[in-house]
Amino acid sequence: MTTPPVCDYEGSDYQTSFWDEGGRAYEDQAEAIALKRLLPQSGKLLLEIGAGAGRNTPRYQNYERVVLLDYSRTQLQQAQERLGENDRYVYVAADAYKLPFVNGLFDGATMIRTLHHMQDAPAVLRQVRRVLQPASKFILEYASKLNLKAILRYLFRRQDWSPFTPEQVEFVSLNFDFHPKTIRKWLKEEDFKLERQLTVSHFRIDIIKRIFPASFLAWLDSLAQFTGNLWQLTPSVFTLSETLSKTEIAPEGAFFQCPECSHAPLEEKPDMLLCLECDAKYAINKGIYDFREPIK
Repeated sequence: MTTPPVCDYEGSDYQTSFWDEGGRAYEDQAEAIALKRLLPQSGKLLLEIGAGAGRNTPRYQNYERVVLLDYSRTQLQQAQERLGENDRYVYVAADAYKLPFVNGLFDGATMIRTLHHMQDAPAVLRQVRRVLQPASKFILEYASKLNLKAILRYLFRRQDWSPFTPEQVEFVSLNFDFHPKTIRKWLKEEDFKLERQLTVSHFRIDIIKRIFPASFLAWLDSLAQFTGNLWQLTPSVFTLSETLSKTEIAPEGAFFQCPECSHAPLEEKPDMLLCLECDAKYAINKGIYDFREPIK
C-alpha cells in the first residue's frame, strides 16, 4: 500500500526546542483551554494521533486509556519518560495513513498540530473515521490559511498565494495550511458531524508575546475562542465532531490489525506481533509497538 510522504520527527528535540524553550507557553495554555472545553466528560479508549512527546496526553484524564500514536519512535520514547509505562497508555509508532487498529475500536480521537503535515488530509480523516465507533467524538486542530496575518500579507502583496481560495497551501515542505470551508467539507464527506469550532492563538505575534505574560494572553484567548463558530481568522482552529452512521464496533478483545493486509487479530509474541495472513512481523521494542515497517 503506497501512501504519501510522512513528516518524520525521528531524533528531533521538538518538545524541548519548540515548546519547553521556544517561547510558546501562551500557545500551550490556550490549547489546553480549548481542549478542556471540547473534551467529553468521560470515555473509555482515546486515540491521540500525532501524540509526539505526550505534551497533551495528561489533559485526557476523562478517558480510561489513551493510545499515543506517532511516526517517530524517539518522540514516543520521550512520552514514555514523561508519562511512564503503565496499562493506561499504549505507545504505537505507525503511519497515520495506515492505522494499525481494527474498525470501530475507539470512542474518541484527537489530532492536534498534526493535520498540517498531511499531504492527503482526507485519506487520514477516512482512517480516523474507520477506527471510531458510532457517536464517537473527534477533536481536530488544523492550521488555517484564512488567518488575519495571511490576509494582510496577501493584500499588501507580501505573499503569492491567496488565503481565500479553497485549496491547501504548502508553505514549506510537508507543512500545509487549510481553508476552513475545505476542512468542514472533508469532515462531512468522511461521515463526521461538526458540532463546534474554537479559534485559538489569536495573539500569536512575537511583539505581543514579549510584552504581555503568557497567562494573560491565554485568558484573553479564552474569551475570543467563542467566536469560532462565527469566523475562523486565527492561525489555529479547533473543531469538535461526532461520527454519524451506525458503523461496526470492534469485538471484545480486538485491537491491532495488520497495516499491510488489514488482517486481524495479530498474534502477539514477547518481542513482536505476527500477521498470520501475510506473515508480516512488527517489532515490540521497550513497550512501543512499531508498525512503521515490517521486520525483515
